[in-house]
Amino acid sequence: MEDMKVGRRFFLKSGGAAAAVAGSVVIPIHNANAATPTNAAAASSTALDYPSKAVGKVAGMPLNEAVSFNYPDDRSMCYAIRMGTAVPGGVGPNSDIVAYSAMCTHMGCPLQYDGASRTFKCGCHFSIFDPEQHGQMVCGQATENLPVIKLSYDAKSDTVHAVGVDGLIYGRQSNIL
Repeated sequence: MEDMKVGRRFFLKSGGAAAAVAGSVVIPIHNANAATPTNAAAASSTALDYPSKAVGKVAGMPLNEAVSFNYPDDRSMCYAIRMGTAVPGGVGPNSDIVAYSAMCTHMGCPLQYDGASRTFKCGCHFSIFDPEQHGQMVCGQATENLPVIKLSYDAKSDTVHAVGVDGLIYGRQSNIL
Protein backbone atom coordinates (compact mmCIF):
# COMPACT_ATOMS: atom_id res chain seq x y z
CA MET A 1 0.00 0.00 0.00
CA GLU A 2 1.17 3.46 -0.83
CA ASP A 3 1.93 5.94 1.99
CA MET A 4 -0.41 8.92 1.94
CA LYS A 5 1.04 12.25 2.93
CA VAL A 6 -1.26 14.52 4.93
CA GLY A 7 -0.42 18.20 5.02
CA ARG A 8 -0.52 20.20 8.22
CA ARG A 9 -3.35 22.46 6.97
CA PHE A 10 -5.57 19.50 6.00
CA PHE A 11 -4.85 17.77 9.32
CA LEU A 12 -5.77 20.86 11.39
CA LYS A 13 -8.95 21.55 9.38
CA SER A 14 -10.20 17.99 9.58
CA GLY A 15 -9.23 17.68 13.26
CA GLY A 16 -11.05 20.92 14.11
CA ALA A 17 -14.15 19.80 12.25
CA ALA A 18 -14.12 16.45 14.04
CA ALA A 19 -13.79 18.17 17.42
CA ALA A 20 -16.69 20.51 16.60
CA VAL A 21 -18.92 17.58 15.65
CA ALA A 22 -17.93 15.61 18.75
CA GLY A 23 -18.56 18.64 20.98
CA SER A 24 -22.02 19.22 19.57
CA VAL A 25 -23.30 15.72 20.25
CA VAL A 26 -25.46 15.62 23.38
CA ILE A 27 -26.16 12.32 25.03
CA PRO A 28 -28.98 12.45 27.58
CA ILE A 29 -28.26 10.63 30.80
CA HIS A 30 -31.16 9.57 32.96
CA ASN A 31 -30.76 8.76 36.60
CA ALA A 32 -33.83 6.97 37.90
CA ASN A 33 -32.91 7.74 41.53
CA ALA A 34 -32.52 11.50 41.04
CA ALA A 35 -35.26 13.79 42.29
CA THR A 36 -37.01 15.70 39.53
CA PRO A 37 -37.18 19.44 40.20
CA THR A 38 -40.47 21.21 39.60
CA ASN A 39 -38.79 23.99 37.60
CA ALA A 40 -35.39 24.96 36.26
CA ALA A 41 -34.84 27.66 38.91
CA ALA A 42 -35.33 25.16 41.72
CA ALA A 43 -32.72 22.88 40.16
CA SER A 44 -29.96 25.51 40.26
CA SER A 45 -30.77 27.44 43.43
CA THR A 46 -29.82 26.85 47.03
CA ALA A 47 -32.17 27.93 49.78
CA LEU A 48 -30.52 28.69 53.09
CA ASP A 49 -32.56 29.20 56.22
CA TYR A 50 -31.58 32.77 57.02
CA PRO A 51 -32.82 34.24 60.30
CA SER A 52 -34.72 37.52 60.41
CA LYS A 53 -32.90 40.07 62.55
CA ALA A 54 -33.93 43.64 63.37
CA VAL A 55 -31.36 46.16 62.15
CA GLY A 56 -33.08 49.23 63.56
CA LYS A 57 -35.88 51.74 63.26
CA VAL A 58 -35.77 54.03 60.24
CA ALA A 59 -36.46 57.09 62.39
CA GLY A 60 -33.33 56.33 64.43
CA MET A 61 -30.99 55.74 61.49
CA PRO A 62 -28.66 58.68 60.78
CA LEU A 63 -28.48 59.93 57.21
CA ASN A 64 -25.41 58.87 55.17
CA GLU A 65 -23.72 57.11 58.13
CA ALA A 66 -22.99 53.41 58.49
CA VAL A 67 -24.86 51.57 61.23
CA SER A 68 -23.06 48.36 62.19
CA PHE A 69 -24.82 45.10 63.01
CA ASN A 70 -23.97 41.40 62.83
CA TYR A 71 -25.68 39.12 60.32
CA PRO A 72 -26.36 36.24 59.71
CA ASP A 73 -24.44 35.39 62.90
CA ASP A 74 -22.38 37.17 65.55
CA ARG A 75 -19.11 36.67 63.62
CA SER A 76 -20.15 38.58 60.51
CA MET A 77 -20.15 42.37 60.79
CA CYS A 78 -22.33 44.33 58.35
CA TYR A 79 -23.23 47.94 57.65
CA ALA A 80 -26.65 49.43 56.95
CA ILE A 81 -26.79 52.90 55.44
CA ARG A 82 -29.66 55.30 54.94
CA MET A 83 -28.43 56.97 51.77
CA GLY A 84 -30.98 59.81 51.69
CA THR A 85 -32.10 59.18 48.10
CA ALA A 86 -33.73 56.13 46.55
CA VAL A 87 -31.19 53.51 45.42
CA PRO A 88 -31.56 50.20 43.56
CA GLY A 89 -32.55 47.51 46.06
CA GLY A 90 -33.19 50.04 48.81
CA VAL A 91 -35.93 49.53 51.40
CA GLY A 92 -37.78 51.80 53.78
CA PRO A 93 -40.30 54.56 53.16
CA ASN A 94 -37.91 56.29 50.71
CA SER A 95 -36.27 53.11 49.30
CA ASP A 96 -32.93 54.48 50.49
CA ILE A 97 -31.68 51.91 53.04
CA VAL A 98 -29.14 49.29 51.94
CA ALA A 99 -26.82 46.91 53.79
CA TYR A 100 -23.60 45.06 52.97
CA SER A 101 -20.99 42.81 54.52
CA ALA A 102 -18.28 44.89 56.21
CA MET A 103 -15.44 42.69 54.91
CA CYS A 104 -13.57 43.38 51.67
CA THR A 105 -14.01 40.67 49.06
CA HIS A 106 -10.27 40.74 48.26
CA MET A 107 -8.78 39.46 51.52
CA GLY A 108 -11.42 40.07 54.18
CA CYS A 109 -10.05 43.31 55.59
CA PRO A 110 -12.56 45.52 57.43
CA LEU A 111 -14.19 48.24 55.34
CA GLN A 112 -14.90 51.81 56.39
CA TYR A 113 -17.75 53.90 55.05
CA ASP A 114 -16.72 57.34 53.77
CA GLY A 115 -19.77 59.62 53.87
CA ALA A 116 -18.05 62.37 51.85
CA SER A 117 -17.46 60.14 48.81
CA ARG A 118 -20.42 57.84 49.62
CA THR A 119 -18.23 54.73 49.21
CA PHE A 120 -16.81 51.84 51.21
CA LYS A 121 -13.02 51.87 51.36
CA CYS A 122 -10.61 49.10 52.26
CA GLY A 123 -7.56 50.37 54.13
CA CYS A 124 -5.48 47.25 53.40
CA HIS A 125 -5.35 47.22 49.60
CA PHE A 126 -7.40 50.29 48.68
CA SER A 127 -10.43 48.67 47.06
CA ILE A 128 -13.50 50.93 46.79
CA PHE A 129 -17.15 49.82 46.63
CA ASP A 130 -20.30 51.77 45.70
CA PRO A 131 -23.25 51.17 48.08
CA GLU A 132 -25.61 53.04 45.72
CA GLN A 133 -24.98 50.43 43.00
CA HIS A 134 -25.47 47.08 44.82
CA GLY A 135 -21.99 47.23 46.44
CA GLN A 136 -20.27 47.28 43.06
CA MET A 137 -16.46 47.17 43.12
CA VAL A 138 -15.23 50.49 41.71
CA CYS A 139 -11.44 50.04 41.85
CA GLY A 140 -8.70 48.25 43.74
CA GLN A 141 -7.57 44.68 44.24
CA ALA A 142 -11.03 43.18 44.83
CA THR A 143 -12.61 41.35 41.91
CA GLU A 144 -16.11 40.86 43.32
CA ASN A 145 -18.88 43.14 44.56
CA LEU A 146 -19.76 43.24 48.25
CA PRO A 147 -22.26 40.65 49.48
CA VAL A 148 -25.65 42.39 49.76
CA ILE A 149 -27.58 41.92 52.98
CA LYS A 150 -31.21 41.55 51.93
CA LEU A 151 -33.51 43.80 53.92
CA SER A 152 -37.23 44.02 54.54
CA TYR A 153 -39.18 46.95 55.93
CA ASP A 154 -42.15 46.77 58.31
CA ALA A 155 -44.08 50.05 57.96
CA LYS A 156 -46.19 49.40 61.08
CA SER A 157 -43.19 49.24 63.40
CA ASP A 158 -40.92 51.41 61.17
CA THR A 159 -38.27 48.66 61.48
CA VAL A 160 -35.77 47.32 58.97
CA HIS A 161 -34.92 43.61 59.22
CA ALA A 162 -32.03 41.65 57.68
CA VAL A 163 -33.53 38.57 56.03
CA GLY A 164 -30.82 37.08 53.80
CA VAL A 165 -27.51 37.48 52.00
CA ASP A 166 -26.97 37.76 48.26
CA GLY A 167 -23.36 36.70 47.68
CA LEU A 168 -20.81 34.76 49.69
CA ILE A 169 -19.34 36.41 52.79
CA TYR A 170 -15.53 36.45 52.63
CA GLY A 171 -13.80 33.35 54.07
CA ARG A 172 -16.88 31.16 54.14
CA GLN A 173 -18.05 28.15 52.21
CA SER A 174 -21.61 28.89 53.32
CA ASN A 175 -23.12 32.01 54.85
CA ILE A 176 -25.00 29.93 57.41
CA LEU A 177 -22.53 28.20 59.72
